[in-house]
Amino acid sequence: MTGDDAEELAVEQALALVGGRNQTRGRADDQARDRADDQARHRADDRTGDRMGDQTGNQAGDQMPHNQNPGAPADPHPAPCTTPSPSPALPWDRARAVAARAGRGGPLAVVRLPLDRALGHVLAEPLAALTDLPSFDTSAMDGWAVAGPGPWTYEEGVSLLAGAGGSPAARLPDGTAVRIATGARTPADTTAVIRSEHAHVDEARGLLSTRRPVVTGQDIRPRGQECRSGDELVPAGTVVTPAVLGLAAAAGYDALPAVPRPRVDVLVLGDELLAAGLPHDGLIRDALGPMLGPWLRALGAEVSGPRRLGDDAEALREALTSSDADLIVTTGGTASGPVDHVHPVLAALGAELLVDGVTVRPGHPMLLARFAPDGPHLVGLPGNPLAAVSGLLTLAEPLLAGLAGRPAQDAYRALVHADVPGHPHDTRLVPVVHRAGRAGGRDHVAPLRYNGPAMLRGIAGADGLAVVPAGGVRSGTEVEILDLPWAPATPWTEGCFT
Repeated sequence: MTGDDAEELAVEQALALVGGRNQTRGRADDQARDRADDQARHRADDRTGDRMGDQTGNQAGDQMPHNQNPGAPADPHPAPCTTPSPSPALPWDRARAVAARAGRGGPLAVVRLPLDRALGHVLAEPLAALTDLPSFDTSAMDGWAVAGPGPWTYEEGVSLLAGAGGSPAARLPDGTAVRIATGARTPADTTAVIRSEHAHVDEARGLLSTRRPVVTGQDIRPRGQECRSGDELVPAGTVVTPAVLGLAAAAGYDALPAVPRPRVDVLVLGDELLAAGLPHDGLIRDALGPMLGPWLRALGAEVSGPRRLGDDAEALREALTSSDADLIVTTGGTASGPVDHVHPVLAALGAELLVDGVTVRPGHPMLLARFAPDGPHLVGLPGNPLAAVSGLLTLAEPLLAGLAGRPAQDAYRALVHADVPGHPHDTRLVPVVHRAGRAGGRDHVAPLRYNGPAMLRGIAGADGLAVVPAGGVRSGTEVEILDLPWAPATPWTEGCFT
């Protein structure tokens, strides 16, 4: 078997671990492209990093991994060398697909949560109405319930109130009226409700008339108008929002069947990181520890506080073996330097590498591992901040969506205003901000500066990331957009970031 054949088989086996055997269409083209990309990368100096616009960032933590995937078969005729050959990095879209399938690889757990604890969870089952809504005919307005044509007689001091309880109101004879409050049950044979502001009361004669024509059924909410008992209100996979809580309560629910939030541990690696104070003497502030927890919670996870381990292989091994989380996220240590311990520790623990490098900039040395066929997963993020964000959106987001039972988000495309340089071979993820079109023009996105792998200034002003194919795009081209969890509903300007 040639080296290229071994690389092809390694890709196929990684995909097969998460159901990739069905992805046969286009495999020959994908493999040819992978070989060409891999050969180009091997010819390049790995330590030059992202040469297309990323020179401003420190590339030490954003290098291609050089470990061999433990699950890949060995070449029976290896070339004589002292270091293992690198596993083939996956194309960006394929890596996301692997992560999504891994998250959906097992049955979902179901818990019943009281309404006050269900917010933000995902419904494990469809929400069906337990009763008709409304469950009886009710008045939609304060006013008068009337029967038959007017004018109508009424009895002074008698009114129907919401929540009065008891048996239904007595039948309303033709030619009569009764005061009624919003939400109160209407008497049998009520023709309509006349709003208070449209009614004229002649107290001397005891008669009620109206200033507007009366339409049968006006301002009455009939029983079952919104739904009938048993109707599906929202499907499984729906995120429980405040509005869903209100609907569930109206439909008679006290608790909801939900998927538990995936539990995530965050391990921050690196002796050079400070937890407080100004950078000094070659030490830098840890930007990922404060950022990852809130970001992962926005993706629907339950996250423990970050643990800082430094560059210590034994501490990393102990943290991995003692974790009971569904997902472990590490930062740094995914490349091939002397203190990059993630690959060796995963190999020693027998973990399966489902993704070992992705052809994306920044962030290509990211990885996805699984500790057992049905065991926890690990997402290894590069140490550079924007490279880590790339890993979050490439691997952690689709994985967590599957673990939480969330449906996959529909990809969408938008026009980009400005030329965006690309990497010669790899996908680029570029921070962008949405802008409303002017003078009838289409809405579009504008790329932001400060997008090097070590920079966060651009992503802090962004509401999305543009997926830029190899070679770049010209202004006016449509590109795929990855929304950020806090993206606003309306476009906003980027201030000083462009």
